[in-house]
Amino acid sequence: MPANNPPDQSPTPDQQPDRTIAYRWNEGAQRSDQPHTQVYPQNGQPGYTQPQQGYQQGQPYPQQGQPQQNPQQAYGQQNYGQQNYGQPTAQPYGQQNYGQQNYGQQAGQPYGQQQAGNWQQGPDFLGAGQPTGTPPRKGGKGWLLAAIAALVVVLIGGGGVFAVSLLSGGGTQPHDVLPANAIGYVRLDLDPAANQKLALFGIARKFTATKDSFTGDDPRQAIFDLLKKESGSLGKVNYATDIEPWLGVRVGVAALPPAKGAKEPGVVVAVQVTDQDKAKAGIAKLMGKEKYGIAFRDDYALLSPTQAEADQAAAAAPLSGNANFSDDLSALGETGVLSFWADAGKIAQLAPELASQDPATLAQIKNVRVAGALRFDSGYVELAGISRGAQNLDMGTPEASKISTLPASTAGAVSISGLGEVIGKQWTQLMKSATTAGSNAQQLVDQAQQQSGLALPDDLVTLLGKNITLALDAGGLDSDPKFGAKIVTDPAKAQEVVGKIEKYLAGTGTAVPQLAKVPGDGTFVLASSPEYAAELDKDGALGDSETFQLAIPNADEATFAVFVDLDKIEKLYLEGLQGDEKANLQVLRGVGVSGTQSGSEATFSLRLLLND
Repeated sequence: MPANNPPDQSPTPDQQPDRTIAYRWNEGAQRSDQPHTQVYPQNGQPGYTQPQQGYQQGQPYPQQGQPQQNPQQAYGQQNYGQQNYGQPTAQPYGQQNYGQQNYGQQAGQPYGQQQAGNWQQGPDFLGAGQPTGTPPRKGGKGWLLAAIAALVVVLIGGGGVFAVSLLSGGGTQPHDVLPANAIGYVRLDLDPAANQKLALFGIARKFTATKDSFTGDDPRQAIFDLLKKESGSLGKVNYATDIEPWLGVRVGVAALPPAKGAKEPGVVVAVQVTDQDKAKAGIAKLMGKEKYGIAFRDDYALLSPTQAEADQAAAAAPLSGNANFSDDLSALGETGVLSFWADAGKIAQLAPELASQDPATLAQIKNVRVAGALRFDSGYVELAGISRGAQNLDMGTPEASKISTLPASTAGAVSISGLGEVIGKQWTQLMKSATTAGSNAQQLVDQAQQQSGLALPDDLVTLLGKNITLALDAGGLDSDPKFGAKIVTDPAKAQEVVGKIEKYLAGTGTAVPQLAKVPGDGTFVLASSPEYAAELDKDGALGDSETFQLAIPNADEATFAVFVDLDKIEKLYLEGLQGDEKANLQVLRGVGVSGTQSGSEATFSLRLLLND
């Protein structure tokens, strides 16, 4: 099930893909032999959240075999591959039995009501063990920012696969309550779309430490325990009584433009809560003697350094209504578990030294915005991003990368299009920027030209060409490596430039490797041997590899790409390893980095591939 949405079906900030209902964590522990009797609040009762679409909260799921009262609002029956979640016909949706584990849900219980006694503590997610890094020791409001970092660590490093059987989601997102004038935004969602949870479940089964574990600890408690260990101010705070009764599963942080007369940006933290009164008491205990402001908006507590700032944030138009933000997230697609957005131009304006020393660069990025997301698929983990709004970069529209035409035996490769053209057009500005930064770049360039006979930047533009692709073959890695470069350029000029470099290196006493050179039709090939040069000179079948296709999506459109087939080089790093350490590394299949650049917009994808 792909992490990305289908083409032309990207979600808007108020439409979450593959969502069902928002999961509500247990309110207090019960014995495993005592069923829950709590039901969701009805419309008009405290705690009721108006649904945006699909299933309405406040109603139990329709049991299998019973008619749905509202086909437009009922959750559709889905069949994920060949998995059977063991739902008896008398059970409402969500009564799942993965293997030998039982979440304590009995027939007739509303969805999401679990018995605490049946939660099992599973091994750390992906076998990473406890996080090696610890948040800085900060008092007061520092815990809020530390919590954001800790959430990520717990989620993908040490918190377990947090009840992936609960295919929940939907509801208000942090960007629905944070101010529209935000210049930066980070969101973490411990209740993501169903496809993301299923992917996390599949990934956990690939590693020895988690393959038999289908649930893990409550990630919120894991975060709290980590913070409590590092902060002496939380010694009297009890998670079960002071935190768990009100804490939701989503958090967002917005950076705001500096207030009038201030130099530092403002900060608002949005924490999803399930009970406002309990949240007030719990947050007050967390903050201790530190001053802070708190206001409530929908199902979130908004926290700021002062009450005036919190009240102002609660009354402001929401970030989801910001046209730039909405368009950028729509272009990004699936927002996954972690997402971020930044108005880079406005952030850069907060650096006065940039505006005064390099106004040309500031002008180029004044409208740049960046968005990204961490998301999961059963076969990979992906960090995807987009950049929009760059001005006067004069980068043109580079041709597609040539990486897919490499030999099928390629173990690793880098391919970049348009780099030569960019350097040629931006050379003067590059030298100026380097000089402004205190570098003696121009002096070094002049010296290099005098000693080597190179004409810069022209010779560099020729050597980089319209596209340059570097390749390392899987054959001979442990004895006689095969490597080379294929450049789309003027072959005669390229051979002349290489001759200048070889002559210069020989004159300095540097050992010059004997490289095979093959001028072609609009291409120039350099390689470690004539045989490998001949292979690079013709079109290969790397693009037909399943691993390559998964690592480099849309390779025919990508203008830059990096690919490593870890299965082909694993013998270099598995030697001497044993047991779980070796088994877990063998799960890693490959790495791909790719993206496109056209005019003022660019895309980016980093994928870590996993074997079955």
